Amino acid sequence: MPPAITYEACLRYLRGAAPLAEARAVRAWLADPANEAQAQEWMSRSVAEATAAAPAATDSYDYNYAQIRANLHARLGLDVRPAPVQPKAPHWRRWALAATLAGATVGATWLWPRPAPRSSVTTAHYATTYGQTRVVQLPDGSVVTLNARSSVRYAAPALASAPREVWLDGEAFFAVKHLPTNQRFVVHTTAGFRVEVLGTRFAVYRRHAQARVVLLSGKVRVAFADSTRPAVVLKPGELLQTSDKHPRALVHKAVQAAAYTSWTANELQFEATPLADLATRLQDTYGVEVVVASPALRQRKFTGTFPMGNLDVLCEDLAEAFHLHVERQRNRLILSSKPLSD
Repeated sequence: MPPAITYEACLRYLRGAAPLAEARAVRAWLADPANEAQAQEWMSRSVAEATAAAPAATDSYDYNYAQIRANLHARLGLDVRPAPVQPKAPHWRRWALAATLAGATVGATWLWPRPAPRSSVTTAHYATTYGQTRVVQLPDGSVVTLNARSSVRYAAPALASAPREVWLDGEAFFAVKHLPTNQRFVVHTTAGFRVEVLGTRFAVYRRHAQARVVLLSGKVRVAFADSTRPAVVLKPGELLQTSDKHPRALVHKAVQAAAYTSWTANELQFEATPLADLATRLQDTYGVEVVVASPALRQRKFTGTFPMGNLDVLCEDLAEAFHLHVERQRNRLILSSKPLSD
């Protein structure tokens, strides 16, 4: 007998916490138009509960059920190609959104690779393992969401005029709290450039000899260690990315910023993403080796949004939505194309 479909079961699936059998049953139930009224009622209920729990959330809980259902059908492979996620378009993340990043105000932030000053003493350390995300509140009231296999170390300033400092390894989303003393907030990585963030919501990534900053709100000025290079100013919705192999070959462009922070809502979101990059995301998140069967498949691009949490469920979602064959061998995934007749 298939598992009963309840409000709690749907929430578990959308948060990526459902067991495999339950996730399959929920997917089939959500795809049935006969259940649309009940699903919309449950969605309204979850929105009301989330809003009551975090009335000051900066992200809107408005939604459009028709669009959400269309996105679900795309996820299940019922359309030719999953619909691109628009920056303002509501999707399943609205239902499962955690409101812990709300309420941040303006602050000044720096990203710069340099050693810790002797006056700074580590007062807090947080870390995640593979397959885990974690929301932590720093001693100064700022909120950091750590992605899988990441760590952050916080040092309180010895003097009121000194900056608050953080050392990041991996990937994190920052919501910085402004203090009455106007103390700066400094994020250290090995990225090789300095970033002054004149706002509070941004994401920092440093893995695989690459680094990027994605700005969600406020204003960012990037200054390079090479003083002969002009600074770059980022606007909300823009990305700056650099590589250790080609440090002068910067990528500065407008992006759908939500795709770079969807993991904070327990989702993986892809927007015209090559399968090679998708494979890297899976390796970083779950600690599995991912093998792509052919060079041509590595360049194939995918668009869609999927709940994280249960790797088996995610593999089934990817296989159905993108017409892939996903074979799991212990700590290894093999991705290949399905024959057109399947």
